[in-house]
Amino acid sequence: MEAGIIFGNRILDVVFIAWFIAQFYKVITSIFIDKKFNIKRLWETGGMPSSHSSTVSSLTTSIGFGYGFQSPIFAMSLVFSLIVMYDAAGIRRAAGKHAGLINTLLDKFATKIGEKIHDEKLKELLGHTPFEVLIGAALGILVAFFFKSYIEA
Repeated sequence: MEAGIIFGNRILDVVFIAWFIAQFYKVITSIFIDKKFNIKRLWETGGMPSSHSSTVSSLTTSIGFGYGFQSPIFAMSLVFSLIVMYDAAGIRRAAGKHAGLINTLLDKFATKIGEKIHDEKLKELLGHTPFEVLIGAALGILVAFFFKSYIEA
């Protein structure tokens, strides 16, 4: 396998592309949904599609192409990917819901007592719906398929 651009590793190149597409899509959709250009979405978590899922699924698929789908490194990457995607749709999503509830409670409490307890709201967009995870995974796999010849070169 010839050297890639990122640390001389072609698989990392493909993974970065999958991550970037997922995150840049969030920037583009914020233009249409929020009617403003929000470059911060390039680094923020949550939303459609899951860049966590696109990243790990492109990593796993690329490893399969580069080292074989029967290789131990593919198996390790697959397990790692499933854990990350489960976490994105489960634990991180629940944490975002909890943050929303806490923000609401703090606002109501501040109204009752007439003063703010905390100046900063907790971040609510942390995780993903299962559909966002699925679309992110599909995106990552498609990117790896698109760059299959690059990975195998």
